Amino acid sequence: ALYYASEELRGDREVVSEAVRTTWKALSYATEELQEDGDLLSEAVQQDDDALKLIDIELLNDKDITLKLVKHNGMALSLASDRLKADKEIVLEAVQQTGYALEYASEELRRDKEVVLEAVKENGSLLKHVSEELQGDKEVVLEAVKQDGCALKYASEELQGDKQIVLEAVKQNGKALEYASMELRADEEIVLEAVKQNVNALGNASNNIRGNKEIVLEAVKQDGNVLRYASIGLRACLLYTSPSPRDSTSS
Repeated sequence: ALYYASEELRGDREVVSEAVRTTWKALSYATEELQEDGDLLSEAVQQDDDALKLIDIELLNDKDITLKLVKHNGMALSLASDRLKADKEIVLEAVQQTGYALEYASEELRRDKEVVLEAVKENGSLLKHVSEELQGDKEVVLEAVKQDGCALKYASEELQGDKQIVLEAVKQNGKALEYASMELRADEEIVLEAVKQNVNALGNASNNIRGNKEIVLEAVKQDGNVLRYASIGLRACLLYTSPSPRDSTSS
């Protein structure tokens, strides 16, 4: 509707604000002054990443405007000046909004533990893109696997063998058992938590665990098809002791 409005209404902040709340595209029909309004731009980019195309790059040299934008859409960091990509306050706001913004931070801040912690809290899979040093940092990895258990894949070998970390990972996603150390894939507590979250995790357990009746039965309760992961001996035992249809119907 702003497309058909008079020049006066296109310069009326209240009118433009209402129009932008309806659709971010309305901002492109506002006066030049209002197109550079930080709050209106923030409203627009909050709705759609495409609204970033409306931003005059010169505006992203302004810290206050950039800070407003990244709070609503962290990907606005991709358009910021190099100076502001190296500004810790701005980068922290950006990665808290979307962890993917970490890609656009300065090299120094991509190695900054505080920044990386905030990024993996929002998106654990970003552990793949951080330094080896931080992939071996227990605090960082713990936050990552709490958000995405399969981020365990990118943890250091030492931390893939850390019971606290692996336990958190499989509680979030049982599939993460695949990335645990062989020792922990033979740990009853960990495997039990994994199959509670995802029965197919049994397929990544050690051979000894697949012969553990308690754990296999826990998985089978959820999905009988996972009996195929049980050891040959246990599978035969369970099938032999299961009542046949004839037995279960006879009185």
